[in-house]
This record gives sequence, structure tokens and C-alpha cells, in this order.
Amino acid sequence: MDILEILGKINKVLWGPPSLILLFGTGLFLTIVLKGLQFRRLIYAFKIGFGKEDSKDAAAEGDVSHFKALMTALAATIGNGNIAGVATALTLGGPGSIFWMWIVGLLGMATKYGEALLAVKYRVKNDRGEYSSGPMYYIERGLGRRFKGLAIAFALFGAFAALGIGNSVQSNTIADVTKNSFGMDNWVTGLILVILVSVIIFGGIQRISTVASFFVPIMAFLYMGGAVLILILNYDMIIPAFELIFNYAFHPVAAAGGFLGIVVSEAIRNGVSRGIFSNEAGLGTAALIAGNARADHPVKQALVAMTGTFIVTIVVCTMTGLTLIITGFWDPSGGLISGVPHDAALEGGALTSAAFGSVLGAAGEYIVALSVIFFGFSTIVGWYVYGEKCFEYLAGSKGIAGYRLVYIMACGIGTVANLVTVWAFADMANALMMIPNLVALLLLWKVIVAETNDYFHHFYKNSKAAGSINQPTDQ
Repeated sequence: MDILEILGKINKVLWGPPSLILLFGTGLFLTIVLKGLQFRRLIYAFKIGFGKEDSKDAAAEGDVSHFKALMTALAATIGNGNIAGVATALTLGGPGSIFWMWIVGLLGMATKYGEALLAVKYRVKNDRGEYSSGPMYYIERGLGRRFKGLAIAFALFGAFAALGIGNSVQSNTIADVTKNSFGMDNWVTGLILVILVSVIIFGGIQRISTVASFFVPIMAFLYMGGAVLILILNYDMIIPAFELIFNYAFHPVAAAGGFLGIVVSEAIRNGVSRGIFSNEAGLGTAALIAGNARADHPVKQALVAMTGTFIVTIVVCTMTGLTLIITGFWDPSGGLISGVPHDAALEGGALTSAAFGSVLGAAGEYIVALSVIFFGFSTIVGWYVYGEKCFEYLAGSKGIAGYRLVYIMACGIGTVANLVTVWAFADMANALMMIPNLVALLLLWKVIVAETNDYFHHFYKNSKAAGSINQPTDQ
């Protein structure tokens, strides 16, 4: 048995029903104890992150604004999982998988809220004058030193995952796309990426957040613009597409022709697992950047952070899903709407690209290609922050320069390497990050609730009296 087979068996266990139940259950539990806060406070959360409220925290402790912290997190989160991951979920789980992706996303908003709240509450200032945060800090400082082993485990696997799924895998995907779409050799792509990534990450959190604030809106406009255009041109198919999503969330997809059919359990499993990969709620990654936000109360950045999950899953993934369903590219036999058959060998990002191209022609394929490049590059930059925070916890600030060099090397190597094994290692590292983080969230739930009540019962009322934005005070 080779290493890939061993990792496959390990990942089957780590990403099996117990872990998915733990993840789903944590989101459901936090939703209940917070009284559905992610639904009741969503508009207010967007106002904090995108409105005038952000400027009122300019004098608060922290390194970057709420908006820049959110953009940095989105840079790492909005990635090829929103393009290839959704396509995989649909081909393996059918249209119903989108419904279960929504469920895990909506519940994941509460999880992301809890992660960010604890990140700000238990953050520390390092010897460079910047804030450091993440599950390792709220595990050790919130639960006590007897849980330090869990904190070390999270940081260790987080630092490793950043080199793999956050870096090498992304650069490899970028290299494939630039070669197939623009004829550029992989080594040339690697050299360009190494130079750009070096310039950005050696500028620290300020430069990274500034670049993320520039890239994220551009890539969102590019990709979402193409998807919206497809929906507009096929507006009469939108309602039937939603009908398929809701119908096949609870009923199997019948076999037809060469299509084998899909059972409901596959819709649930693929929707949940791909939803997790797309929004990262529960992995603890959001907490690694949330602590850098300038916030005069932990709840503020927690509210902003949960909007990221809404944007990634409810908006971006839904657009991808609707495009694939409307064009029929989720089903090799032609789907249940368009009836146009396609190459059954297409999968992942290539399938999404073909779906865009079927409506928009070559322009659609280029939109997806450029989106993959932008998404991948922003993920490399955003995940560096995650890796640095984890490495700093393990080895201190003095070793960060070395980690940066390793990270840059991994970026270059990724463009010319076969990364099947790296993917498997990264999947394992993600699961091993998730478990200690979810345990900490469940054990610290009373802190999350107490801080939430403190904000809306006391702090918020005082800020409102001083001229804050208008918002109901029920909690």
C-alpha cells in the first residue's frame, strides 16, 4: 500500500459522518444558543463591514479595518472551490446538493461568528507590534494550558495546510489554466507567481490586506458578472432550476440513459462537504485574520466575519450552481432543463468553463479562466496570513522570514509538480485543523453568548446614544 492509498483511507475516516456531524452540529448548536443571530443581524453586519460604522473604529486597537480584514479572509476563501467544488458537488450529488450547501452555509455563519469573536477576545500582540489570533490562542487562553496540545495540533496542521491547499495546489491550478488557455509554460507562470507573491507577503499584513481589498472586488465582479449575464439570458429557466434544487434535496435523481442516478444521501454528503470547503466555516481559518481587525468590541468583527460565509456560499456558490443546472452541464446526458448533452469526461473547473462557454462562447471560457487565476492568486496571498500566524505560534516571530521563503518556494514548485499526494495531505491537515477548533467552540460557547449579550445589551446601546447607526436593540 503506497502513501496515497494510506492517506485516502485516513481522509475517508477524518471526513466521514462523525466529523461532518460534529461540524453540522456545532453550527446548529451555536445558531440555537445565539437565537438565530446570523439571520436577525445580517443587514447590520453588512453595515459594519461596508458602511460608515467601519470608520468609527479607526482609533480602536488592531492593524486593519473591518473591511480589509473581511477582504483578506475572502481572498483566501473565495477560490477554485467555488468553481470546481460546486461542479463536483453537482455531478456527484445532483441539484439537491446545492440546497444542503445552503444549509451548511447558513449554519456555518454562526460558526464563523463564534470563531471571529473568540479571535478578537483572546488575541495577543507580537513583538513586531501586530496582533496574532486564531484557534490556538483561544484554545490556550480560553480553555487553559491543559489544552495546549490541541492548540499546538491546530497550529501545526494549519502551517502545513497553508503550504499545500492554500499555496501549491493553487499555483498548480493557475499553471494549468495559463498553459491551456494562453499557451504559457508552467515554469514561466511559476516565476511570475514567485515574484508577485514575494513582493506582497514581505510587505506584511498591511500590504496583503491592501492587495486583497483590490483583488477581491475585481474577481467577484468578473466571475459574478458572467454568471449573472447567463442567468439574464436564460431568465425563464431560473425558477425551474430552483425547483430542481428543492425537489432533489429530498428525492433521488432517477437513472436515465447512461446516467446512473443519484440518491439523496449523496446529495447531502456532497452538499455538506463541498460547502465546508467553499466557505471554511469550522476550520478556524477566519479566526487567524479576524484578530487583526480594528474593533472596540469582539462582536463587531464577528458580525463582519459571518458575512463572508454568506457571500461565498449563498451568493457565489449559488451562481455557479444555477449556471451549471440551467446549461445542463451537471448531467452528461444533458440535464433536466436544456437537454444538451456534453462530454462526460469534463469535470471540476473544466465543466464550469464549458457551461459558461455554452452560453457566452469563448468569452465565457476566458471569464472562468481569468477567474481561476485571480481566485488562485488571492488564495495564495490570503492563506499566507493563515500559515504565518500558525507558524508564529509554534516558533515565534524570528522564524517567520524562513517560513516566507519556504512558502514562496512551495508556490514555485507547485506550478511544475504532480500534486495528487499534496492534495491528500492537505485534506488531512484541514480535518485535523477542524476538530480541535470545533471542540474549542463548543467548550467556549458560554463566552460567545456572554460577549454577544454584553454588546447588544450594553455596548451597542452606548454607541447608539453616541451616534452609531440605527439598529433595533432586542437580543
